[in-house]
Amino acid sequence: MLKIAVLGAGHLGKIHIQQWLEVQGIELVGFFDPDDNNAADATAKYNVNRFEDIDALINSVDAVDIVATTSSHYELAVKCIHAGKHIFIEKPLANTLEEGKELVKLVGEANVKCQVGHVERYNPAFLALADQEMAPLFIEAHRLSQFKPRGTDVSVILDLMIHDIDMVMHLVKSPVKRISASGVAVISETADIANARIEFDNGCVANLTSSRISLKNMRKLRLFQRDAYIGIDFLEKKTEVIRIKDAGLATGFMDFPIELASGDKKTISVQMPNISNVNAINRELADFADAIINNKPVKVSVIDGYKAMEVAHEILEKMSVHNKSYNV
Repeated sequence: MLKIAVLGAGHLGKIHIQQWLEVQGIELVGFFDPDDNNAADATAKYNVNRFEDIDALINSVDAVDIVATTSSHYELAVKCIHAGKHIFIEKPLANTLEEGKELVKLVGEANVKCQVGHVERYNPAFLALADQEMAPLFIEAHRLSQFKPRGTDVSVILDLMIHDIDMVMHLVKSPVKRISASGVAVISETADIANARIEFDNGCVANLTSSRISLKNMRKLRLFQRDAYIGIDFLEKKTEVIRIKDAGLATGFMDFPIELASGDKKTISVQMPNISNVNAINRELADFADAIINNKPVKVSVIDGYKAMEVAHEILEKMSVHNKSYNV
């Protein structure tokens, strides 16, 4: 049986502990968190062993789930890699690009599995599109959140937008050509609302907006491609696909015949893919365990995590340049 440890028992760490207890074929050996309040709460809720010696915990397992603060990701990951342990790291991969690049190198040298927690890849609204052809030419993303003090130690780019950056990089699969961005720090020391425009070599353009000071929550991604529109609502777990097809070929949930100016007859076909009732965090953790047990590639690799970080930090740099120029 695969033995797992969790490092970090804060808000997200407790969710991971809860989900690991439901994953088949693993044993959750225990967790480490230096905060006594976090530890007491996790122990009381889930009856899981707290280790006060982090090295003893790491040495007693096969794989480690790192759900600690971003600033500690690198140090903890290096400790686990040197011990020869497989690692799952919550997004973002690391605090700096230098740390991220070093982790890519160390994971490759140690030949261990490393999965990064870009959980939207496992959102059932996205999974419902597995059989759909996606070649977006324009992408629009809105990720809005009501204010919570938790997470404001980093910019909204690394806190929220990085989810959509990863999704865009995963879908477009083309080198980034140009990035422009702007953002504003409203109630914290780092940007709370930001917009970024990413242009790719293949002609695709992605427009991303993220805010953690919104009056409502929203997590939507819209894809526009030749003869198709795909809408994904990550929050409400809804997906719609609208395609223009030749007359008589459409088999959607709703079909509307149209006639173009050229006289060609087409059909607007609306599809509403079935959404599975799955827990995204449970699924990504189970997938990580399965990759170890069956020696398969992880679905969100350390390289994927680094690429998302690379774009996120370029956005931060463009925002800094934009704000300096505006202040002048």
